[in-house]
Amino acid sequence: MTDLGSGDARIRELMRELSELRDRHETVARVFQDLARSHMRLQPILDQIAEAMTSLLRSEYSLIHLTEGELLHFQAHAGVPAAAVEYERLHPVGPGVETLTGRVALTKQPVHIRDAAADADYNFPVVKLAPVRTLLGAPVLIEDELVGVMQVGRRDVRPFDDGEIELIATFANQCAIAIGNARLFETVERQRAHLERFVSPEVAALVSTKEGSRLLAGHRAYISVAYFDLRGFTAFVETAEPEELIDVVREYHEAAGQLVAAHKGTLEHFAGDGLMVFFNDPVPLPDHELHAAKLAVAMRERVGELADGWRKRGHELGLGAGIATGHATLGQIGFEGRYDYGVLGPVTNLAARLSDAAAAGQILLSQRAFSALEDSVEAQPAVQLEIKGFSRPVPVYELLRVVET
Repeated sequence: MTDLGSGDARIRELMRELSELRDRHETVARVFQDLARSHMRLQPILDQIAEAMTSLLRSEYSLIHLTEGELLHFQAHAGVPAAAVEYERLHPVGPGVETLTGRVALTKQPVHIRDAAADADYNFPVVKLAPVRTLLGAPVLIEDELVGVMQVGRRDVRPFDDGEIELIATFANQCAIAIGNARLFETVERQRAHLERFVSPEVAALVSTKEGSRLLAGHRAYISVAYFDLRGFTAFVETAEPEELIDVVREYHEAAGQLVAAHKGTLEHFAGDGLMVFFNDPVPLPDHELHAAKLAVAMRERVGELADGWRKRGHELGLGAGIATGHATLGQIGFEGRYDYGVLGPVTNLAARLSDAAAAGQILLSQRAFSALEDSVEAQPAVQLEIKGFSRPVPVYELLRVVET
């Protein structure tokens, strides 16, 4: 009977362990699924990992440190008292035997301290603020580079078993993936912020996607180009104080930047009073000629408002604009660390020459641009222009207003 009783007890123990193991695996799977669906901001992911480690490894607290230079800095925790958290924030840890984090950094291997009180080398003052006896730590590695250390701790002496040691290694691998993804996300965000300096936020978001590299490659496209510059700007530069010049240019640039984005344009050139915008690339834009015309009219109105204020300060400035349509070569140009999205072709030269010929308040259209816009705008023929780079005089039309809404 004794043997039967002990056998039944052993079976019940095995069934309990099996149930705990199943629950643990289900919880781990659920946590990792949540992490996979979460956004790419690193801090919320680390906080979630810390909470999950504390629960699944049956610990009172958990800590995550990330590498910055030669030291490991506190980044996330669960269950750590506020005083200990403050100490951790103020005292980054380097490789060494006095701390669990330091030992993991030294070896790049999991470290298990069964009883910190019996470990002669362990001497970390934070234990006075967060008493701990048993600790377990694991390295967070990306291609053998130590990017962090994660650890859990128990207040009493309860060594971790092999399954728990394996589990913290799994968490470390998941943390490494999260850090790698977050780094990639931050890189993409920086690139997008750079792109937004010369394309609309919508285009920047598209170009930042996986398919974006294809859009940035050199290619031909049929586009509309709008060129703007200020009449009287050269004389203004020669006589204005530097502070006045900066104020006027800033107001002009701010107004132009808002309008370009609102009309879905791509900003190619933005220097001084010169501003070149093109449409229908890097993403297709139906009625791109009309978008260019609407931008030009909006720019004329807005700069007219600004010019009233400039005039009161003694500055006579007005906007001239030219719009042309045609084929061009487009793509990313520049060098490592400084790229722009550029356009090359006669259409850009024509738009610039039309802008040069426009008086203050005038918007001049090329023949092709007028033909595409004829039913949507009110325009009148202007004189034919002799334009450098063109063998014959170019027919030009003056855009008065847009009649299509």
